[in-house]
Amino acid sequence: MVVPAPRLQPGLPALCGRTRLTAIFGNPVGHSLSPAIHNAAYAALGMERAYVAFEVKPEHLRDAMRAVTALGILGVNLTVPHKVRALRMLSGASGEARLLGAANCVTNRRGRLLGDNTDARGLQMAVESLGVVLRGTTVLTIGAGGGAAAAVLAALRLGAGRVVIANRTVAKARALGLRLSAVAGPGQQVEWGGLDKLADPALLGDVAAVVNATSVGLKDHRFLRCDYGATQPQTVFYDLIYGAEPTPFMRPAIVLKRRCFDGREMLLYQAALAFRIFNGIEPPVDAMRLALNEALGASGR
Repeated sequence: MVVPAPRLQPGLPALCGRTRLTAIFGNPVGHSLSPAIHNAAYAALGMERAYVAFEVKPEHLRDAMRAVTALGILGVNLTVPHKVRALRMLSGASGEARLLGAANCVTNRRGRLLGDNTDARGLQMAVESLGVVLRGTTVLTIGAGGGAAAAVLAALRLGAGRVVIANRTVAKARALGLRLSAVAGPGQQVEWGGLDKLADPALLGDVAAVVNATSVGLKDHRFLRCDYGATQPQTVFYDLIYGAEPTPFMRPAIVLKRRCFDGREMLLYQAALAFRIFNGIEPPVDAMRLALNEALGASGR
């Protein structure tokens, strides 16, 4: 049960003998903004807790998970490449983690490691906070990995009537579509196909939102071929990738004056959910958002 935040005096030492740790495991992880977000929340609430980033190589993941209980770490977030493998190392997992086939949030409960996945909930909260309405609409999701699974689930929960998965490997898109069709409600359907969907004028002319759930454009500064001009003026483009500048996926849509958002709000709400799970108190979302925006600004300078 979530309890109100304790009335602690701000400005307590960040690290001392009473400090409890939360963390993120990834490889690489040096770019992560999660420490800035969580530590801003601890500072705002005056809590004797700290959030740190550990670079954990895949071959050391099992040892790192054991260290969570050995060191009394309250909980850890998991990022690439650990979300799927870690699920098999836990004492238990939520239905959502099992559905998505990955855990991004692990809590230490008296030595038992319990996994959850906040990706879909974080994206759902982000879309709602941005005022995007998907009920009864068509949503196109690009990709078939963990991010795409979260995007499809979030779209279904937001009431989308039709969700189309486009992926380079159609077999992967089909597998994801079949898995998540099981949770579709009455009047909802999940479809799939190849990247030729990105050039289908009938589909693009009908979509309310296009979601990039791939890493394409993260390093090469170019995105896949997509007929942006076939979309409607009100179509929303959402990229799970975030940065100080518009992503390659977003740039053509910005030129066409479409509404565009990157993944910073999703990251924020994932962090807020994890904070609540780890600490059992309501997160100071405004302080976390400020820290995120400051960190993104600093990364762009």
